[in-house]
Amino acid sequence: MIKKAKKTNSKNSQINTGVLVLENKKVFKGIGIGYQGEATGEVCFNTSLTGYQEIISDPSYAGQIINFTFPHIGNVGTNKQDYESDKIWTKGVIFNSEITSPSNYRSFQHLDAWLKKNKIVGITGLDTRSLTNFIRDKGAPKGTIANSKNGKFNISKLTNSTIKWSGLKNLDLAEKVTSQKNYIWKGLKTWKKETGYKKNNKNSFHVVAIDYGIKKNILRYFSDFNCKVTVVPCKTSASKILSLKPNGIFLSNGPGDPAATGKYAINIIKDLIKINLPIFGICLGHQILALALGGKTKKMKLGHRGANHPVKNLIHDNVEITSQNHGFEVVKENLPKNIQITHKSLFDNSIEGIRIKNKPVFSVQYHPESNHGTQDSVYLCPEFINNMKKNAKTKRT
Repeated sequence: MIKKAKKTNSKNSQINTGVLVLENKKVFKGIGIGYQGEATGEVCFNTSLTGYQEIISDPSYAGQIINFTFPHIGNVGTNKQDYESDKIWTKGVIFNSEITSPSNYRSFQHLDAWLKKNKIVGITGLDTRSLTNFIRDKGAPKGTIANSKNGKFNISKLTNSTIKWSGLKNLDLAEKVTSQKNYIWKGLKTWKKETGYKKNNKNSFHVVAIDYGIKKNILRYFSDFNCKVTVVPCKTSASKILSLKPNGIFLSNGPGDPAATGKYAINIIKDLIKINLPIFGICLGHQILALALGGKTKKMKLGHRGANHPVKNLIHDNVEITSQNHGFEVVKENLPKNIQITHKSLFDNSIEGIRIKNKPVFSVQYHPESNHGTQDSVYLCPEFINNMKKNAKTKRT
């Protein structure tokens, strides 16, 4: 079945220069944007109204094609500063309408040119609502997105590429997106209109962040609270991490199947838990922590991606609107008795947070730093810092 493209004002609107082919052989046609070529990945949707540059540059989207549900994308252009990673890992992007011309004082480059530069295949003029409904009903499918200026595509070949791709299950992508060596974050804080990215000159605590696909805004987030952050590759041993003399350990976000990454990450985290240092995990880090504690994870039907996800804080009995990006979840079964579930999703009751009752170790499924999202969960970093303060005081006494 072929979905016709919506009419646009583009000169090429007469020609379908872009296609999206799903694993069930369903084909969507539209206008190609960005890089000319093809890319295969899992097709997901994101409901955020803002932050498209941050979303596309988030390493957690490695192996995925993002369908943006908000119809107007591109109005603030792109800039040199709001990258979440030095390399773009997103496979492709899908927009409803023709890219909006940029009108923002920080804009440096048109989104289409930025997509070309970063070799991201895109398509516009596509019925994103229909695609979103399909994903919601059937689950996130495998797909191949293609862009060709002559509008000629070998649909059979694109279908075969889609079907042959293994998918995200059992795929360890953290080892691909992780940093190759240790580095110390340069100390820039989160962006403010009055100051831009201001540098932090205080280092009250030293956090070692295990990089499973870390976002730069997480590092800025820690700088806001006067933390020095050393980032280490995802396979760094516990002994090497401890040799850096951290006050606390951070388990970052990242892409792929946590069970696949867990093959090497679980034992590292187990060793770190024994030391009784404060540990804070988010997203993939949350899932791997659960695995290290004896829990299990599973692939979700369509995942959570957007900046408007309601989560209930079971400790304080209130609701937080959160920013999320994940396709796997922690399941309740197999969690040991000393693990407390602290947060749950109000969309599907999935686990959104856990903590060890007798240790300064906790994690959440969502993104408290959420540069393009809400600020309801910013309190989590001060909670982590408070654990580091208590731990330092205990050591002194």
